[in-house]
Amino acid sequence: MGFLPTDDCNYLTSKGISFEEVEDRSQKGIILREYSLPAGSFDVSTVDILIMLPAGYPDVPPDMFHTIPWIKLATDGRYPRAADQPVVFVDQNWQRWSRHNQEWRIGVDGIWTMLKRIEYALLVAA
Repeated sequence: MGFLPTDDCNYLTSKGISFEEVEDRSQKGIILREYSLPAGSFDVSTVDILIMLPAGYPDVPPDMFHTIPWIKLATDGRYPRAADQPVVFVDQNWQRWSRHNQEWRIGVDGIWTMLKRIEYALLVAA
């Protein structure tokens, strides 16, 4: 069994989301595999999404998310706002999406909350 809370694992599994729990040195993260992007919004249709989990998760919220491959907007070929910096995790350069969470509710929120935040960030980026 991995480090992700059971409720999070059950949620991802119930939604048919393929995921992997990964540790790189002292950092833990989950990688959502072949995540579908909003149609026609980016220069690719699927990405892997990395969510780094801070010490103390789920009482401490995840902050940003990261993608591979790096993606650009379909409309003009630019990187989305605040999504143009690399982060190295498991020897890969991930595209960091700087999206911060100030409204995490301890005991209520979980990976489902982070997924909604990611879905929204991808939707409004385009």
